[in-house]
Amino acid sequence: MEERDTLLIVDDVKINRELLKDIFEDGEYKILEASNGEEAIELLDAHKDEIALLFLDLVMPKKNGLDVMHHMSLNNMIDTIPVIMITGEATVESDVKTYELGAADIIYKPFEPAVVTRRAKNIIELYQHRISIENELELRTQELFESKRQIEQNNRFLINALASVVEFRSLESGEHIQRVKKFTDIMLRHWRALYGEKQFSDEQIELIVDASALHDIGKIAIPDKILLKPERFNDEEYEEMKKHTIYGCKMLEKFKQEENEFYNYCYDICRYHHERYDGRGYPDGLSGDNIPVWAQIVSIVDVYDALVSRRVYKDSFSMEETFRMINDGECGVFSPKLLKCFNDARDDLISNTTKEQMGEEE
Repeated sequence: MEERDTLLIVDDVKINRELLKDIFEDGEYKILEASNGEEAIELLDAHKDEIALLFLDLVMPKKNGLDVMHHMSLNNMIDTIPVIMITGEATVESDVKTYELGAADIIYKPFEPAVVTRRAKNIIELYQHRISIENELELRTQELFESKRQIEQNNRFLINALASVVEFRSLESGEHIQRVKKFTDIMLRHWRALYGEKQFSDEQIELIVDASALHDIGKIAIPDKILLKPERFNDEEYEEMKKHTIYGCKMLEKFKQEENEFYNYCYDICRYHHERYDGRGYPDGLSGDNIPVWAQIVSIVDVYDALVSRRVYKDSFSMEETFRMINDGECGVFSPKLLKCFNDARDDLISNTTKEQMGEEE
């Protein structure tokens, strides 16, 4: 921070300006002068980063001292340039107004040099110290934000890497995770737009999107003979496959250190992303609004991605057929609010679904 080294003296009476200049004749500060409020405003605008203190006369032609302070307040100067109002016509009303506008002190004419010097230096030191602390705090805050951003970036890498293990085992490309994250982000933002700003903050959306990457983490515990089976599961195999929701939560519990928002999103999404609005999902048979919204959203985008994506064991469905099947309940029953959001997000979902994903030629 550059040291402020200038005093601005504003008074329409020249002798008053000279008296103040004489008080600070030791050369410690450069001196600027103005004889009215308009000149003062011009000098403030031109030297706002240099002025350490403003001596401001209350009663002046053109613009008075209160007008100057109002200008300073509108232009964010009042917190960085201390103002000592100088006046010979003090009233309770003018004093109160002066302090309300942010003046640091009021000095009454005639001046006592020793008092003016001491009060001025005290105010300058106080403001400089406060500004220094604020700048230091801002620097530390920026460093903390950068550190937090780096940690979040590293965590996101580890989450994606861990989630990719599942798809590596099941011989998938790994792009399913990134698509689910993208589609989840789209749905959350449409949900917020439809149902109110208070639904999800930007920070919550980031956490939920990251948590969605772990929705199938429990498949790591599913035996290869089931996970990699190309044919339709028999009843016993299907029951084992459904347990991936529970296995995933058990894995997450091992890493749980304390209750926190991100862990809750991960747990809910992992356990409940196969629950259905009519209670016919698994593993707990939850219904209606007992299913967390974030789990419902990951559920529908997981189904959407599965339908529009080509697999070794199936072709992709067309967009028209995919939306029809989901809306008609052929892939499980979703809530009316969720379906409204899904249809509202249709164009964004389609534009983020690639022909390559669907097994079509670009």
